[in-house]
Amino acid sequence: MDGIKITKESDARGSFCPGPLMEMIRLVRSAKVGDVVAVISGDEGSKKDIPAWIQKARYELVGMEEVTAGATRILCRKNH
Repeated sequence: MDGIKITKESDARGSFCPGPLMEMIRLVRSAKVGDVVAVISGDEGSKKDIPAWIQKARYELVGMEEVTAGATRILCRKNH
C-alpha cells in the first residue's frame, strides 16, 4: 500500500478468531479521525471478518495486502 501512512499497526499473527478482529477494534477505538490503522493476521477468517466489521461500523477499508505467505495486512481508516 504505497503512499499510505499507517498510524498504528498490530501484528496478530499466531492469534486466531476473534483475536485479530479484537485488535482492529482496539486500534480503531484508540485512533483519531483520519488515522489509518492496520492489523496483520495469519487467520484466514480475518480476511472476511475484519472487512465485514469495518463496513458494519461505517469505517473505510483502505485495503488488504499479503505481507508474507499466509499473512495479510488489513488497513482501516477511521473516518468518523
